[in-house]
Amino acid sequence: MDIQTSDGSESRFSAFVEGLVSVIGHADRARPLFDYCIGLIMPGERKSVEPMAAVTAPDRTAAQHQSLLHFVGQSAWSDEGVLAKVGEMVLPAIERHGPIEAWIIDDTGFPKKGAHSVGVARQYCGQLGKQDNCQVAVSLSLANHHASLPAMYRLYLPQEWAADKKRRRKAGVPKEISFKTKPEIALEQIEAACRAGLPRGVVLMDAGYGCNTDLRTSISALGLTYVAGILPNTTVWTSNTAPLPPKKWSGKGRPAKLLRRDHKHQPISVKELALCLPKAVEVGAVIIVAAAVLGAKTLL
Repeated sequence: MDIQTSDGSESRFSAFVEGLVSVIGHADRARPLFDYCIGLIMPGERKSVEPMAAVTAPDRTAAQHQSLLHFVGQSAWSDEGVLAKVGEMVLPAIERHGPIEAWIIDDTGFPKKGAHSVGVARQYCGQLGKQDNCQVAVSLSLANHHASLPAMYRLYLPQEWAADKKRRRKAGVPKEISFKTKPEIALEQIEAACRAGLPRGVVLMDAGYGCNTDLRTSISALGLTYVAGILPNTTVWTSNTAPLPPKKWSGKGRPAKLLRRDHKHQPISVKELALCLPKAVEVGAVIIVAAAVLGAKTLL
């Protein structure tokens, strides 16, 4: 994209960045923010500040490198504040094409070489489709049939990083950041979106998140509907095998709270449930329906 020649794009881009200037904390950061955003959308595989400096200021690359490095690594602006401002500016344009229909929980992997970038570790990378050296970020996006917009975004910090005080100190990881699983991060993002009053939609998530019982239960407790990918061995209660109520309190000791099971009242796997249904129904479709309809009652 050539921002200098694309019809109308320069003025729209400038107006967008000017909107972000109000939440980055200091007027001196306006120019570095503008240059950094240009660097992000210009051609080039590497989006670190060194190649960005060469693209955005080829006649003063060294000085530009230092300016961008300070803006990214030292300036105390809030990523949450920037994302909120982006939502304020962009959501109305998306909603002109229809209401928000979905909250999409997912994660994105960024292939990396070396071990110094915050959170980098050997883990699954979606871009590569395999385990490799990468960073991973968990996101919550708001979407309709026209477009989607990341509303929450947080870097996942693997346990080995969270426990390494020396590496944390060298990379500048704040002390208050502790290890959290990806589903725990996702739940925090969903809760924050609810508090912010963002337009609600059905929560969509793949099996990496859908198999987490606590996450599904917590989403239901927030009054949200979800559709989750699950694994074939996920167990569910059916109408014929529902657990028995707790034993009636005799007046002695503590009242029983746990649901009861016997040989007729046991959860079954969704795969078993699917195979028990008429052969005319596709097994894959049945598993999806079982996940959607019975998801709030699934047990691991």
